Amino acid sequence: MSDLSQEEWTSQLENDDNAVILDVRTPEEVEEGYIPGAINIDIYLGQEFLDEVEKLDKSKNYYVYCRSGNRSGQACAIMNNVGIENAYNLEGGFMDWEGEVVE
Repeated sequence: MSDLSQEEWTSQLENDDNAVILDVRTPEEVEEGYIPGAINIDIYLGQEFLDEVEKLDKSKNYYVYCRSGNRSGQACAIMNNVGIENAYNLEGGFMDWEGEVVE
């Protein structure tokens, strides 16, 4: 797992042809806006979150975010535990996001 600043996360994402954006926030938070193209799997779902993560393509590079960066950091650690080697946490989370947002 790597913690990346918003600048690093955005730059690396833009240059990654194997990237998947993963939003681990609640559906209510997603309704307030999200990064275009993101897949949402709520980390608060517990075992269901783990089940969904285990279905993900382990060869992809995952760019993970939540509201503040805490849950996405936990999600990256879980992803590493199930064999996903490339999980990148957005430090500061969506609250600090300055890129394009869908509302």
